[in-house]
Amino acid sequence: MNLGLSIGLISLIIFGNIENLILASQGVVKAANPLKLAIFSLICVASWLIIGTVCTQQLEAYGIYIEFIGGFAIFVLGIQSMLEAVRG
Repeated sequence: MNLGLSIGLISLIIFGNIENLILASQGVVKAANPLKLAIFSLICVASWLIIGTVCTQQLEAYGIYIEFIGGFAIFVLGIQSMLEAVRG
């Protein structure tokens, strides 16, 4: 595994963890059922793992765009979560 690929995987892990924390905080703010939220989260993580494992080679050329979209989604989710928490 080369250094560029390792850094890409580490950044995906970090962004994935941040995204999970944001979604969990949104679930707490909205008083969601923790069991349903956990089951749905596990389904999404498993799906993402399967898609990532199968499609990594084909989508490697688009890594820059995928990272930008993921980072932007995390930014938007974070802003949305903070606004909802401040409102009440």
